[in-house]
Amino acid sequence: MFVDSHCHPDLPPLAGREEDMLAAMNDARVGHALAVSVNLERFPAILALAERHPHIFASVGVHPEETDVREAEAAELVRLAAHPRIVAIGETGLDYYWHKDAPEWQRNRFRTHIHAARDARLPLIIHCRNAFADTLAILREEGAREIGGVYHCFTGDVAYAEKVLDALDFYISFSGIVSFKNAAALKEVARMVPENRLLIETDAPYLAPVPHRGKPNQPAWVIHVAEELARLRQTSVEAIARASRENFFRLFARATPVAA
Repeated sequence: MFVDSHCHPDLPPLAGREEDMLAAMNDARVGHALAVSVNLERFPAILALAERHPHIFASVGVHPEETDVREAEAAELVRLAAHPRIVAIGETGLDYYWHKDAPEWQRNRFRTHIHAARDARLPLIIHCRNAFADTLAILREEGAREIGGVYHCFTGDVAYAEKVLDALDFYISFSGIVSFKNAAALKEVARMVPENRLLIETDAPYLAPVPHRGKPNQPAWVIHVAEELARLRQTSVEAIARASRENFFRLFARATPVAA
């Protein structure tokens, strides 16, 4: 059974197609998924989905790209994270692609999430785009290694991956990008990440993997990420499924696996 460690089923076009999404997951042997929060306005929809389905888990947080949304104080994040279906804080981090001036508010929001994760004793889900040095520095400064986390949709190179693994002991999650022909540097990362630090995800509805590139993504297609990792690492798809599943439930310790 596969686990999609990062998706957004509350966003269009997945929103409103819950039964279709779940049926496709079942057909593809995707037994669990983590529905990741991007803002507090949509958090109730994420939580309600996790409450309806024991094999769907949820996180709480405000994405670094979200600007015209309500900010969250650490105390509020901790309060919301007390719900038993919440298994992580995030997604959070830094995005200097969309915010090229590297605004201080973004770094402050990131620190708030790390403080909340430490207080809640929950792992972090990290978004990092064009902000590799600052993301690593803030995580180290705020003691994030103590609680753990994952760099979702990893896009760094081998040198940065080594820093993430050595300095933070975080997990590294691969999305459909690893299946793209122009992702040579990321494919090298996929070959070197230790088996016990590897996760797979879709980031649905974004970043559909080959052979569905360009279409709206869905959790069922995480199998194609596993297939590409198996090819790159010269192992079986079943081995990738098993390792990534074990890693998921080790990292997100509050999540309880549902029997197939």
